[in-house]
Amino acid sequence: MTRTKTIETSSLVGQEVLIKAWVQARRNMGKIVFLDLRDRFGILQVVAVPSELDAESAELLKDIRSEFVLAITGVVQARGAKQINKDMPTGGVELLAKKIEILSSAETPPFEIDNEERQANEELRLKYRYLDLRHARLQTNIILRHKVINFLRSELYKQDFLEIETPYISKSTPEGARDFLVPSRNYPGKFYALPQSPQQYKQMLMVAGFDKYCQIVRCFRDEDQRGDRQAEFTQLDIEQSFVKQEDILVLTEKLIIDLIREILPNKKIQQTPFPRISFPEAMSKYNSDKPDLRKNKNDPNELAFAWVVDFPMFEYKEGDKRWGVVHHPFTAFDPNKIMAVEKGDLKDIKALQYDLILNGSEVAGGSIRTHDPEVLKKVFKALGHSDKEIQSQFGHLMEAFKYGVPPHGGIAFGLDRLLMILVGEQSIKEVIAFPKTTDNRDPLMDSPSEISKEQLDELKLKKV
Repeated sequence: MTRTKTIETSSLVGQEVLIKAWVQARRNMGKIVFLDLRDRFGILQVVAVPSELDAESAELLKDIRSEFVLAITGVVQARGAKQINKDMPTGGVELLAKKIEILSSAETPPFEIDNEERQANEELRLKYRYLDLRHARLQTNIILRHKVINFLRSELYKQDFLEIETPYISKSTPEGARDFLVPSRNYPGKFYALPQSPQQYKQMLMVAGFDKYCQIVRCFRDEDQRGDRQAEFTQLDIEQSFVKQEDILVLTEKLIIDLIREILPNKKIQQTPFPRISFPEAMSKYNSDKPDLRKNKNDPNELAFAWVVDFPMFEYKEGDKRWGVVHHPFTAFDPNKIMAVEKGDLKDIKALQYDLILNGSEVAGGSIRTHDPEVLKKVFKALGHSDKEIQSQFGHLMEAFKYGVPPHGGIAFGLDRLLMILVGEQSIKEVIAFPKTTDNRDPLMDSPSEISKEQLDELKLKKV
C-alpha cells in the first residue's frame, strides 16, 4: 500500500490507508491509546484499540513512545461532533489502527519536540539541530524558505534569466571582508578562497554574452557574527546587460511585490512604489542608511520597503588611514568625476549604488558596474593599489574587459535576512536549516576541528 500523507486523510473517510510518521504524543485512556502522528504535512490522531489490532501490533503498542517512527495501517473515520478539533486541518477525522509496525525506536530527546514554549538554549538546539528542526515553527520557516526561493527562480526564469553556477573555490581578492582560505594540495604554499560573492564571475558572464544571469548562491565571509549575519549565507544574485539603474530598481520592486502577494498575502506593504531616499537625506533625517520607515512598528505584518540611493563612491577609513569604497570597486560612478579620481580627490563622488531597505535592515544591494577597464584601473590606483597589485589581483577581469564588455549592473538579495524579517524572527538562524553559533561554531558537527598530522603534511602545513 502507498503511504498517505496525514493531511490527505480528511478526504478519505471510510478508506483504509497507510500512515508513516513520528509519534508526537501518546495518551492512555484506559484500554484505548491515542497517538498523535506527525509528518511534515500535519498531525493526525490515531485511535489504537487492542481488540481492533492483530496480536503482534497489540504487543508493540505497549512500548511506543514519543518520537518513535511508525507505519500504521487503519481506517479513516469521522470524529463525533463534540470531538472535532477545528484548530487542526485533520481535526475532523481520526485513524482507527488495524496494524502497527515500529520502523524505528527513539530515546528521550534532550528537549521537548511538541512544546515550543520550553525552548532549549542555542548550544543544545544546534547540537541536536535535526531534532530542533522537528518543531512546527522551524518546519514552517524552512518550508516557506523553499516556497520563496522557488517563486523567485520561477519569476526570473519567465523573464529569460539563466541560472548559471559559479565556482566555490576561487582566488582571494580584496572585496571588503576577510576571505575563508583553502590550502592547495597540488600547489603547496598557494591558496584558494571561498567567494565572498560571485561578483567578478557574474561580470565575466556579461562579457560572455549571457545578458540575464541569476543564481541562488552560497557566499562566505570570515567576519564577526551577529543576529542577522552568518559566515556562510545565501544570496539571490542578479546581473543584467544593457541596463540603467532604473531598470534594476523596477525589476526588483516588481519581484518583491509579486512575492509578497503570492506567498505571504497576510503581509501588508506600507507603500508602493517603494519610496526613494538619497544617502545624504537618510543620514540627515534618520541618522542611518537603513531607516525603519514603519508607521506602526508593533505590527508584525507591516512591511516598509524603501530604496536608498546616491551613495558616496568612496569613504575614508579612519582606522586604516586610507580611502576605501562604500560598496565595491567595480561600482560605476558619475562619469564627470574621472579626473577627480585620477587626482585622488575622492570626497564628493556619487556612486550608482542602491540598497533595498526593509523595516530597518538592508535586504538587497547592488550597483551599475564600471565596464571601462581604464576607468576601473584608475579606481584601483586611487585606492592605493600598484600596477603589480592590480595585475595580480584583478588581471583576469581587466583582461576580460578588453574584449567587448557591455554596460551592465545587478543586485543581490540577502535571502536569509529577507526571510528572517518576513517570518518575524529575530535571528537568521531560525530560517537556516543548519546554522552556526554566534561565534561561528557548529555544535552538530563539532567544527572547526583538528585535522590529522597526515593531512597537514599532505598540504605542507605546520601548526603554529
